[in-house]
Amino acid sequence: MPGTPQEVAINRLVLWNVDLTLVDVAIVTRDAYAEAFRAVTGRPLVKLVPPLGRPDSEIVFETLAVNGIQAEDDHLPRFLAALAVAFTDRRGRLAKEGRLMPGAKDALKSVGRLDGVVQSVLTGTIKGNAVHKLKAFGLDRYVDFELGGYGEEVYPKATLLQVAQGRAKQRLGTPFTAANTVVIGDSTRDVQAARIGGAAVIGVASGRSTAAELREAGADLVLPDLSDASEVVAAVAGLTSPADRKAG
Repeated sequence: MPGTPQEVAINRLVLWNVDLTLVDVAIVTRDAYAEAFRAVTGRPLVKLVPPLGRPDSEIVFETLAVNGIQAEDDHLPRFLAALAVAFTDRRGRLAKEGRLMPGAKDALKSVGRLDGVVQSVLTGTIKGNAVHKLKAFGLDRYVDFELGGYGEEVYPKATLLQVAQGRAKQRLGTPFTAANTVVIGDSTRDVQAARIGGAAVIGVASGRSTAAELREAGADLVLPDLSDASEVVAAVAGLTSPADRKAG
């Protein structure tokens, strides 16, 4: 019957950035990169370029370059495969050496209770490693990983957003646009991707971008962190309110 919980239409898509928005596992990530670099090049990693909201595919190319390695056609797939293995080998260290960002779990849980919401990720991290990162902190139960966009998909992040929206439409039958999609992230790149790709965006000043930088990049709303779950829920609800939606 209409109105039963099973019949509630999914009509809001919330896409979370992972690193420095939900979790911080930088130490383990760097170690995994160092092992992958050695496995692929036979040389020790001297310098790892800072993520700054970039996808793993971009970080790999830049890291090869700054370490004096001329990238070849097979470098990227080999490096990403080695990175997946190295990270999987270190997954037991994530909760011990990493941290859950303030309020992340309650925010995910609370947003997930909104009518018609499905949550996934829009991240520069390759899919397997994104799953490990969230699973280590018990966040995996709140997201549908099949609808997200990931770092091994060699697209600009704005295009990756549209890929995620397309996956959600194919699965759920609802068009996802700027009127009912929200990106939540900590970097100006997250904000810019949402603006270009077609989504509302909540900036979270928990990473390397300041609140002022997030606002200047075009965030609809900026929060200091995710500590106030009700504030996060209100922001998502307001940005996807049916009364405010535009057709298309």
